[in-house]
Amino acid sequence: MSARYPTIVYTEEGMREGMQIEDANIPLEAKVALLDALSETGLKRIVVGSFVSPKYTPQMARMDELMKMFRPRPGVTYLALALNEKGVERAKQYSPPLTMEKDRLPRLSCHMCDVFARRNTNRSQMQEMAAWPRIIAAAKEKGVREAGIGTNASFGSNFVGDFTPGMAMKFLEKQHELWDEAGITVTSVSIGDPMGWCHPVKVEEIFTRVKKKWPAVTNFRAHLHNSRGMALPSTYAAIRCLDATDSLHLEGTIGGVGGCPYCGNGRATGMTATEDLMHMLDGMGIETGVDLDKLIECVWLLEETIGRMAWGHVSRTGPRPTRLEQMYDANAPFVETLEQAKHFKLGPKVYEGCINPWNEPITSPYLDRVGKGLPPFEVDGAWPWTEDFFPKPSK
Repeated sequence: MSARYPTIVYTEEGMREGMQIEDANIPLEAKVALLDALSETGLKRIVVGSFVSPKYTPQMARMDELMKMFRPRPGVTYLALALNEKGVERAKQYSPPLTMEKDRLPRLSCHMCDVFARRNTNRSQMQEMAAWPRIIAAAKEKGVREAGIGTNASFGSNFVGDFTPGMAMKFLEKQHELWDEAGITVTSVSIGDPMGWCHPVKVEEIFTRVKKKWPAVTNFRAHLHNSRGMALPSTYAAIRCLDATDSLHLEGTIGGVGGCPYCGNGRATGMTATEDLMHMLDGMGIETGVDLDKLIECVWLLEETIGRMAWGHVSRTGPRPTRLEQMYDANAPFVETLEQAKHFKLGPKVYEGCINPWNEPITSPYLDRVGKGLPPFEVDGAWPWTEDFFPKPSK
């Protein structure tokens, strides 16, 4: 990983965040096949689903069967959501392969949107905050030295409108004051965005202000939804405003699927598409260990499973063709449909018979150079700046 970037801890949430809003009748065998395929991509952290009541989340009704059927891969951390003691006890039966991961830090947090909190958890913001004294008292009793603070619906609400970075900072400051009074150092900040109000400018301002105001904070978390197309640029902003002394925990889903039935956008909410994020990190020089080709296959399998197109982009066009064997044929015919665009992976057979308007094969000195393993441009060299075809000053 580049020395100027934070350590990124990524968690794939497609089997939970994605599936929880899809058809409850998706065959279990299809889910198992998708989970097994995800395990082979190089992703290090995968959430397999939720141990919750099927009354409210029927999509997760067969979790016990799924756990018995899928093939865990060594080196992958498998996680699951459990919202109460009953769910935790169910999940413990499958540990391992499940990792019963707990936040090592006690954390104060609340929804900035009281309406969403009431719709989503049947608890008010006020009830969430009422738990803070108990959390602090328990931390003091255990001799805890570090703690976290956070907000959810940090950027705005579909029900009450926009939240400025200043508003989010005020919530964080109030939480920080309580930990200060308890003599416990705040080292972690989290921001959540269930309704897709995130924006890169807001993320950058909040994280930059946190780093400046509280240098002890080096652990950052961002759960961003993509309702309005801002999750990936917001993630980029988060990465860019942090540095090598920080860690950044991110979550997303293959295909960018997922959503919350309580926020008003349903499946249109989405998240950062895992394949798009991995592609971006690769272009930034950040090592992911993920096989993009296998990840794209997972997205296509997901689309077969849910019976519709997912929201991501790299699964449509493939990653940037940077190697010679990946580059498109200069004499390929017109490519117009999404199916034809899959030639990046399936080869020229998918666009056979398409319109070809060129009377002669397309040639270019740049193609010749690339075919010889040379770069198309020499920034510090002669090509093409000294060639006869390149315009030059008259004097």
